[in-house]
Amino acid sequence: MTSVEEHAFAPYLKIIGKGPNLSRSLTQPEARDAMRMIIAGNIQPEQLGAFLLLLRYRGETAEELAGFIETARETILPNHDPAEIGQIRPDVDWPSYADRHRQQPWFILSALLLAQNGVRVLMHGIEGETEGYAPTRPALSILGIEPSADMGSAIERMRETGFAYIGLESFLPAIEKLFHLRPVLGLRTLVNTFARAINPLQAPCQLQGVVHPPYRDVHQSIALLLNQPAAIIFKGGGGEVQRNPLKSCRTAWVRDGATGEDEWPALSPDISFDWRHENLAPERILEIWQGNLREPAVEAAIVATTALALHTMGKAPTPSGAESMASTMWSERSV
Repeated sequence: MTSVEEHAFAPYLKIIGKGPNLSRSLTQPEARDAMRMIIAGNIQPEQLGAFLLLLRYRGETAEELAGFIETARETILPNHDPAEIGQIRPDVDWPSYADRHRQQPWFILSALLLAQNGVRVLMHGIEGETEGYAPTRPALSILGIEPSADMGSAIERMRETGFAYIGLESFLPAIEKLFHLRPVLGLRTLVNTFARAINPLQAPCQLQGVVHPPYRDVHQSIALLLNQPAAIIFKGGGGEVQRNPLKSCRTAWVRDGATGEDEWPALSPDISFDWRHENLAPERILEIWQGNLREPAVEAAIVATTALALHTMGKAPTPSGAESMASTMWSERSV
């Protein structure tokens, strides 16, 4: 009988798939190597499906996710040296990957508010659904902002305006394709967790909104493993970086190698607003920004989200100080 040579990716499947007694998690270096093969397309479709489902069933570790992110970053600006990237990186990394959020993406106005006040923000995400949902890109378009064609264009736009949005398909198409496997596999996979933590230009301040509170600890650990200078993770509206100002907000944070948690009290507890049944017309984003529409809860959400970023960046030493600063920025914004 002719022997068949084992595929180079097979050892990674063995590590995670040998069963409850013999399997184990991938180390961070092993995760880096496995993701290199996935991005390069050097695996079989059956192997990719098995890999994604095995990790989903067991649950990815922070070490595995950190390894995947390290490899993903290698392919974004491969011809730039670290010193050059240091000159072009944004101040704030703002992921937007909750493609099915049923709330208006008011957080866009928080990002623009920061940009208007000298903070460079890079927002990145995937194309969202439209019917019954409120994806990010149509709202940006209403504001006259279109996705950058590539990372070079995003960097130039940040230099000019302080804010840029780029789709994952434009800087990591191999990773973006993994999102499209959800209808095939019937569930989300590791890409939904690690894409939002990629921080493609390694901004010193990273913001993370999660749907499920247990992911706070996961993303906090990822930030620590990747030596992220500052990060904040909290349960955001629809899984986006959008704080609900009507409720208290528990955050997990990383600052220069230290970790901790904070409880931010509700900013506007006396206001009522039904986020689940709000008007999702993207035109409302522009109306709020221009001051033609006043909605206290929405404006509080914008201020509250901005405050989280300001505090994480170290621009305000206390939550109350950050909220006061954000409120002033909002009232004095240029439209």
